[in-house]
Amino acid sequence: MYKLVAIDLDGTMLNHYGEISENTKTILSKCIDKGINIILASGRPVDSIKTIAEEIGAKGFFIAGNGAIVYDIEQEKIIYENYIKKEKVLEIIKICEENSISYNVYTDKVILTTGLKFNVLYYYKENLKKEENKKTNISIVENMYEYVKNLQEDHFLKITICDENSCVFHSIIKKIKDIKGIEVLEVSHMSKKVIKQGTEEIPIEYFYTEITASQVDKWKAIEYLLKKLNIKSEEVMAIGDNINDKQMIENAGLGVVMKGSTPEVLQVANVVTDTNDNEGVAKVLEEYLL
Repeated sequence: MYKLVAIDLDGTMLNHYGEISENTKTILSKCIDKGINIILASGRPVDSIKTIAEEIGAKGFFIAGNGAIVYDIEQEKIIYENYIKKEKVLEIIKICEENSISYNVYTDKVILTTGLKFNVLYYYKENLKKEENKKTNISIVENMYEYVKNLQEDHFLKITICDENSCVFHSIIKKIKDIKGIEVLEVSHMSKKVIKQGTEEIPIEYFYTEITASQVDKWKAIEYLLKKLNIKSEEVMAIGDNINDKQMIENAGLGVVMKGSTPEVLQVANVVTDTNDNEGVAKVLEEYLL
């Protein structure tokens, strides 16, 4: 029996509009009622995941920043952290600014950006449907280098880098990989999302990577929880769709990926479920847990 289920959000539990179906909520609720630990494991910051955890009635913990943070929902506090050092963040900002590539800096409280583009535009559009206290905190900063340099708190989860041009994107990533003490997520495919604009649907496509401190991944955060909850790795089900889910899919007792996921995770999965738009998470939970 699986006692803990780690579930990615974007491309996995959320459909391409960033929503959770009512049927998925019902299935998740039944799993929670059975005493199964439902752990949201996302690259998003704390506040963005917190609203989704509330929506599904999750009671224990969630993982933010791709494993940089474990958050205790009931205590409302961070219980595990592995942040990027400020000097590394500034070094990456400098490279991005010199090469005019789009990037965002995630702290544990806010997404800092120089403009609403790519993934941050998607979160901004999500916010338009949310109550004020449930919105993802986004702050547009004019001079990112100086702003980050002068920040008192040093709680940097990750940096995301996006570009529509494959050559530009990969040349910048190559430069950033020379920096020591960080992890650069290996991504070779385009991220594809859809934004609703009235009755119109606007696709946004871009190359995307995430940079964290070294030794940050979702499985390491799960391992921390396994010790805390006295659960074995073979009692874990992990569900994801992208390269940042690879370690948890590989190491869980049951690794599940969504249909159409990136090839790297399809190769290590035990089970392939349906797509995020066809309630793949609900289907696999119902089959294996209910």
